[in-house]
Formats: sequence, structure tokens, C-alpha cells
Amino acid sequence: MDKIFEQTLRPQTLLVRGGMDRTSFGETSEPIFLNSGFVYETAEQSEARFAGEDPGFVYSRYGNPTVSVFEERLALLEGAEKCFATASGMAAVFAALGGQVRAGDKVVASRALFGSCHVILTDILPRWGVETELVDGTDLDQWRDALKNGAKAVFFETPANPTLELIDIQAVSQLAHEAGASVVIDNVFSTPILQKPMQLGADVVIYSGTKHIDGQGRAMGGAVLCSQSFYDDTLLPFVRHTGPAISPFNAWIMLKGLETLDMRVARHCDNAEIVVGALSGHNKIERVHYPFHDSHPQLELAKRQMTRGSTTVSFDVGGGKEAAFRMLNALNVIDISNNVGDAKSLITHPATTTHRAMGEDARLAMGITDSLVRLSVGLEDANDLTDDIRQALEAA
Repeated sequence: MDKIFEQTLRPQTLLVRGGMDRTSFGETSEPIFLNSGFVYETAEQSEARFAGEDPGFVYSRYGNPTVSVFEERLALLEGAEKCFATASGMAAVFAALGGQVRAGDKVVASRALFGSCHVILTDILPRWGVETELVDGTDLDQWRDALKNGAKAVFFETPANPTLELIDIQAVSQLAHEAGASVVIDNVFSTPILQKPMQLGADVVIYSGTKHIDGQGRAMGGAVLCSQSFYDDTLLPFVRHTGPAISPFNAWIMLKGLETLDMRVARHCDNAEIVVGALSGHNKIERVHYPFHDSHPQLELAKRQMTRGSTTVSFDVGGGKEAAFRMLNALNVIDISNNVGDAKSLITHPATTTHRAMGEDARLAMGITDSLVRLSVGLEDANDLTDDIRQALEAA
């Protein structure tokens, strides 16, 4: 397909056809190139490939035809110039941050982070001599104060995992750029369907393809989306030599997932809204966290930078950890699991699972109490989900 024409296509069409590069066999589905290396017609061609003067492939750690189609399709959807697919979402986070920081640099990040992201910022990067300052992501004055002496990068997720706290992408991006910092956003909980961070000022967008992009619990993967200059000067030198590349087979699975992403996310959100309605006002629920619900303190911001309220809901069960555990153990349809964005509804207790490594003080600073549970709403019949939740809450 002509690349200029391709850029005129709408998102739903790009999800199915973007980046398609058929072989001479004329296949309808994207082919899987399960090979690690490539051969060259001459020694001169080999030299030219390694010098970057010939556009062909060298090694699947650097690039692969199947992976390249996935990268191009996701970049077209996001509106990014380049994409590099990684073996997991956390590999994407580490590559986007680790590739640009050096000893003496500073990273400013929102305090509301996924547990492993918190470890990278507060434990791993400081080992390299990188300073990390955590702020209340909802408070622009804290961002402004933390950035007043400059920074190398800003990092945050919005909505945040698991409290669904929001950060004003446009405002923080402006503050970061004035301080000379690049803006790196984890957009997993919104997906590229519900939110476009680059249109709001972000420089780098990260996804865990393991979540909604695959969407069916089959494979792990991630992606870093960025400008051509960031890709050439910062990302590529790091990933080529540290090896976080996705496997061609997993990239093919992600391609198949992209084809139905728009429809699945819409159904996830439909179901999530029904679940929120069932939870709101229930006498066993202390609080419901959902960006598009009237009770969310950042509802106006949510509607300004998102198209819908996310596929995930979190809520506080009255009675603390014991009641939350009783509720989880009483579920019959919904599974206890720590993934999100799956076709199946999955629920977890963040304080003892996904955010356990952070420690109690850091969790409480994020609003993660022992009462909080996170529900990734799946594609089942919404009435079965609400029935299951109601009967489980009676056990709580």
C-alpha cells in the first residue's frame, strides 16, 4: 500500500491494514518470519547493511519483517514517526528511560505508578547515579517546583494503575519542555483508542502489548513510540545492544490483536460503565474509582483528554483486606489474576500483588489501601459480571 495514501486512512482501517507488506505469495494474513538471521548476496551487501547504507534486515534482534509490520501499524495508529517493539511492557519502560539518562541526570515522575515502574525509578536508576523525584501527579505546582532546576525526563501513567488517578498531559508536557525534559507516558490503561498523548504534547508513548493489544492472554510484548530523532539518537543505540526485542511470533499475535482492538475496547468500556453503575451506592463499597464517573474528582480532565473512561475499574471494599479477600474468593465468573485488558474479567488486590514491592508507605501515598481491588472488565455479558460481583459482596 502506498505510504502517503495509508496516512489518509481512518484508525479502524489502519488497525486491519496498516503497514501491510505482502510477499510475492500474496497472502491475506501477515506472514510470520521465524528466523533469527538473514543472508546477503555478496560480502559488499553485508557490509552495506551493517553500515546502514542498505535498507535490508541484519538480525532479528535489530529488526524482522513481521516485527516491522507490527511496529509500523502501531505507529500509524498512534500518530508517531517510529516504533520499536519490545519483549514486554516493562522492557519498553526501561528502554525509554534507560536509553536517555546518564549519571547526574534527573527524572521527575508521578508518585502513582505501577509497582515495577516504581522500582525502576526509585531503585534501579539511582544505582546509575540518576536522581528521581516523585511528585503528586495531580498537583501542577509540585511538577513546577520539581522541574525548576531542569530534568532529563518526565515519566507518568494516566490513568494511573490502580487508582485511575489522572494527570493533565498537556499542562505537564508544557512544564517539562520548558525545563528541557522529554515527556514519557505509559498509556496502557487508555490504549491508543481512548487517548492520544502525542497530540497533547508527549514525546514518547509506551505500551504493554500484553494487555489490550493482545487482549486474550496469549503473549507478552511492548512498544516504544517516538519521533525519528529520538529513535535514531537515543532509543536504537540502547535497544540494539541490550536486546529487549520482541519475538516475531509474539509480534504476529499482536498484529492479530490490533485488528479487533477498537471493537474490544468499546465493549470493555460498555461493560465497565455497567459495572460502575452496579457498584455505585452499594452499601459494601466505600468508593469507586472510574474516570468518567460523576464521583471522580478529575471528571472534567478525563473528558478533555480521553474519549471514554477506561476498561478498568477499582473500588474500596468496606472492611479492609479481610473483606476484600472474602469478596475475591466468593467470585464465580471473574478470575483472580493480575493482568488487565484481557477478554476475561480479572480482579486483583494491588497491595498484596502488583504493588507489593513498593512498601506500605509508598502504597498509601498513592492511595492504595488494603481495601482497594482492581477489576479489569472483560468481554462477558455485563449482567453476569454484575450478578457475580453482587453475590461476592454479600460474602464480604
